[in-house]
Amino acid sequence: MSAVNLKVVNTVNSGLLSSSNDPFQPLLELKDVCKSYGEGKSKTSILKNINLSVREGEFIAIVGFSGSGKTTLISTIAGLIHADSGEVLKQGKPITAPGPDRGVVFQNYSLMPWLTVYENVALAVDEIFKDWSSNERRAHTEKYVRMVNLGAAMHKKPAELSGGMRQRVNVARALAANPDILLLDEPLSALDALTRGNLQDEILSIWAQEKKTVILITNDVDEAIYMADRVIPLNPGPDATFGPAFNITIERPRDRTALNHNTEFQRLRAEITRYLMDIGSAKTQQSIGRAIVLPSVQPNTRNAWEIEKSVLNIVKTEVPSPRYLEFSQLSKVYPTSDGNSTVKVVDGFDLKMKKGEFISIIGHSGCGKSTVLSMTAGLNSISEGVIILDNREIDSAGPDRGVVFQAPSLFPWLTAFENVTLGVDKVYPHASKSERDDIVEYYLTRVGLGDSLRKKAGDMSNGMRQRVGIARAFALSPKLLLLDEPFGMLDSLTRWELQEVLMEVWDRTQVTAIIVTHDVDEAILLADRVVMMTNGPHAKIGKIEHIDLPRPRSRKALLAHPDYYQYRESILNFLHECDHTH
Repeated sequence: MSAVNLKVVNTVNSGLLSSSNDPFQPLLELKDVCKSYGEGKSKTSILKNINLSVREGEFIAIVGFSGSGKTTLISTIAGLIHADSGEVLKQGKPITAPGPDRGVVFQNYSLMPWLTVYENVALAVDEIFKDWSSNERRAHTEKYVRMVNLGAAMHKKPAELSGGMRQRVNVARALAANPDILLLDEPLSALDALTRGNLQDEILSIWAQEKKTVILITNDVDEAIYMADRVIPLNPGPDATFGPAFNITIERPRDRTALNHNTEFQRLRAEITRYLMDIGSAKTQQSIGRAIVLPSVQPNTRNAWEIEKSVLNIVKTEVPSPRYLEFSQLSKVYPTSDGNSTVKVVDGFDLKMKKGEFISIIGHSGCGKSTVLSMTAGLNSISEGVIILDNREIDSAGPDRGVVFQAPSLFPWLTAFENVTLGVDKVYPHASKSERDDIVEYYLTRVGLGDSLRKKAGDMSNGMRQRVGIARAFALSPKLLLLDEPFGMLDSLTRWELQEVLMEVWDRTQVTAIIVTHDVDEAILLADRVVMMTNGPHAKIGKIEHIDLPRPRSRKALLAHPDYYQYRESILNFLHECDHTH
């Protein structure tokens, strides 16, 4: 980021986060809050000089990424941990301990599994409102269970609930304590897009009714803009500090479809994304080390590898076959839970792909998109129809298809280098050891792990492990790359980085690729075509959007392209229509 931009950022930041000139008495104040962990040489500064003023009834979204100290921040406000220095004040008085005036909802569901929905919420109500009669406490508990639309599930236990429903119980329990401030630490990040959207709306409805003050930690820029009055980035740690506060002046209530046409939404989205990517780039230190040249050897998964094993380059004048990968009336049937009948999850998936084409498959949870991918990988049997890859029918798994799942299946006791070597040794048995080592090192370096070749997978973060999975898939030089929501478990900053890595390596290899995703922006960013699936059962292709955007692509350029929001609206409209089709 340029010096000029930094000057603007700091001016905006100080104006919005300092409380010295505020014309109101803030409900919550943080003044020069610092927090470290460890002692001596192992001491690490997590938060540094955190300043924040929040007025009563305000909805604040803090965009925090992995390792930025966001949970430490929420825990400090909640009184669960104490700052090393600085002040945390509520209505001018120091926060020194947890209290029912601050309701906290974390990402994980901390419910008692042996208690019902009603009983889990009643635990808090009975403890806080001991002076009330049993009838008053029961009515209060039922009110908040119904407020999060769980009236019909009031007497079910957590094991009988979906992830979204369990998180609703957490929200109800926090609200039933009648707090002044609701603290939400990424409560929706583990949910699918549809459930996440529904819960966003419920939280906003409750916020409007109850006039609560809300602080939401999220890694989703769209979620932050849709829900909040102010969006504040928490720059990555160590020494995490607040970035500029972005005021969201878009009129409420906000409509997701209408936002796509809203120029203020587009401006905010681009500015916040640009800021986050800039601080991410500043923090990312990737050491390339010695220059590795990719050896000129072909894997034994090629049709004629023995003849062309010394030939690496593809003839540029070759016209790609429009049927390099073909799905012909593909269907998948499963037995029902009672075993007395069957259900057709995927019904007649029909598609042709050119060699070198990149396709995204998108749809709501349960629409069968991962089922299509697993059948293509040969990991799930085909009930009806056929899949043809490079003139050969797929009937089992094979190294000619590189697969990257949401959680990469690495051996935790092996290093990154050793995990990738396992596959490379299988598909390059004819290459020398030095050539195989160069292949492994080349791809690990390309995904930013040049300094972590000898680090064990068990000691890596989720983002680093996913980089190993991507490197391993590319190192096999597959005919087809299959990606099943590979970035779904990662925070936005890491996800954006790995999307850039994926695009950079794909641009070099031009491997035929399919990604399954629920992220509309990811689908557009990566693909030549976005394939939209209808809801299951009997899911099939409902619509195909051709993405005519120049390559190579970047997220910044995408947000500035005049056609981007048209593609986005087309896909969002399809998903919205499917949401109401059962």
